[in-house]
Amino acid sequence: MQSYPHIIVPEGLHRVLLHACCAPCSSAIVEWMCAHDIEPTIFYFNPNIYPLNEYEIRKQESKRHAESLGINWIDGDYDHDRWKQAICGLENEPERGKRCEMCFYHRLLATAHKAQELGIEWFATTLASSRWKNLEQVNAAGMRAQSVLNAQQSTVRFWAQNWRKDGLQDRRNQLLKQYNFYNQQYCGCEFSFRQNN
Repeated sequence: MQSYPHIIVPEGLHRVLLHACCAPCSSAIVEWMCAHDIEPTIFYFNPNIYPLNEYEIRKQESKRHAESLGINWIDGDYDHDRWKQAICGLENEPERGKRCEMCFYHRLLATAHKAQELGIEWFATTLASSRWKNLEQVNAAGMRAQSVLNAQQSTVRFWAQNWRKDGLQDRRNQLLKQYNFYNQQYCGCEFSFRQNN
């Protein structure tokens, strides 16, 4: 397997709750984790995805991928109305704007809470693998979620990582073809879809 020297594993990290936005984006990350004795549990929480049938397609692909590897997979609740409340007033923001920041935070806060519930100390996200997303926004959302839980005496920590370097993006594309994944054409957000079309 190819070496990925830029990936820094914090001391004591052996299990992680991995927020997965989709199967293609999680594939190379999960492969790397399994090859380096890190046990991922996939948390599929993406209430931003619209319409419902698009959500279901992506969810089933993520579940299929996890099952093929024998990895624990958790279905987060699909509450699109609650997500819309979270981003209310930001509907007309451009891609990589404040709407995306709030969307990332909404999803990663839920991931942090789920990690605490499961007794998993670390959480991470595949959002950091997409070249269409702002890595700084993703990491800021994760750190904000960590801070909220830490203020409640939780020890849950966010593993900020750039999953785009050293060929991981190329490996993602290889696995996409290998698994014949459904490859979506927009991030999932109805507002992004409208802006891009």
